[in-house]
Amino acid sequence: MMYTQKEFPDTHAPHLHDWRSTSKVVWICSLVLLPVVVWSIALYRWAAITVWLSSVASALLTQLVVDGLFKRFTLRDGTALLTGLLVASAMPPAISPFIPAAASAFAILVVKTLFGGLGGNWMNPSLAGIAFAYANWPVAMREYVLPTVLAGVDGLSSSTPLAFAHGLAGSGQARVMDAIRQAGYPLSGMDESLTGFLNDSIFSHLGARLPEGYIDLAVGFKSGALGESALFAVILASIILLALRLVKYEIPLAILGSFAILAGIFGTGLPGEFIMGGDVLYALSGGGLILAAFFMATDPVSSPVDRKIATIYGLAIGVLCFVFRRWGNHTEGIAYAILIMNVLTPTLERRLEPLLGPKPARTSV
Repeated sequence: MMYTQKEFPDTHAPHLHDWRSTSKVVWICSLVLLPVVVWSIALYRWAAITVWLSSVASALLTQLVVDGLFKRFTLRDGTALLTGLLVASAMPPAISPFIPAAASAFAILVVKTLFGGLGGNWMNPSLAGIAFAYANWPVAMREYVLPTVLAGVDGLSSSTPLAFAHGLAGSGQARVMDAIRQAGYPLSGMDESLTGFLNDSIFSHLGARLPEGYIDLAVGFKSGALGESALFAVILASIILLALRLVKYEIPLAILGSFAILAGIFGTGLPGEFIMGGDVLYALSGGGLILAAFFMATDPVSSPVDRKIATIYGLAIGVLCFVFRRWGNHTEGIAYAILIMNVLTPTLERRLEPLLGPKPARTSV
């Protein structure tokens, strides 16, 4: 078939332009995480500062050394900074600075560089660094402290709400926060006041009641990793990523949806819960599930390109995370769930692409 010159526009390449370059996406992700950093510092003070600084500094210095060996300079793309931030987000506030530093160095040197560099790594570097820390320092990675604003002093040890709930004997409570409050888990005065106000002014008229403790979960007035200290900020940052179309929405929605459905059916592991009576709000609020779903599982290099396959990938992560949290010994199974699916992504694409359609071009954005 012959085509005339008029059938093709006389323009210069590229004919399509997308502002979402790798560098811009990475810097925006880092920028929207800043409120989480600032709020965690307000809660934990110097302890949080040392963790954030050691993790980020290690990631940047390791990348600088690697760039020197290869005679290049890649710090401007922001990936080392984002890796350091994400590694630090999974760390307990009072952990030794050496551990986040070692985890970030492992993420940059081994997973990012030796696995092929930016765009070639087959698993998320920050998650691999977090798993590296859990494998080598499992006790330190589970030593949490209460925020200074809640405890009144620095460094007061405490279990996370997830770990506390898993350690309860038969409680007979239908809501997890009711059970752990009855068992003596600390509660802030702000939570008591605001929860009482919401119940009196809104929920009582709807025939419902908001248990005490969920406000503390949202604002970080409880023990946990640094990335859990500002759930409200993580949710806002996630909305920004979706609004700017910087992540595939299918992945986080599939993760949270499958996890929530299973939590509602089988419960969260609290003795006394009934089938079809799980506390979904508590399950979604506790731990770093939302942050990992939006900022780690959506890594464009280690997640599927095709949106249908990405949905299956997200569903599998949600199921694995629930299984690890509900029946495993580790209440924070989201990191391992994502890493497992990172490894399986090439197999998913190879097996499912012939059934679902042609493969789009993979990019590093």
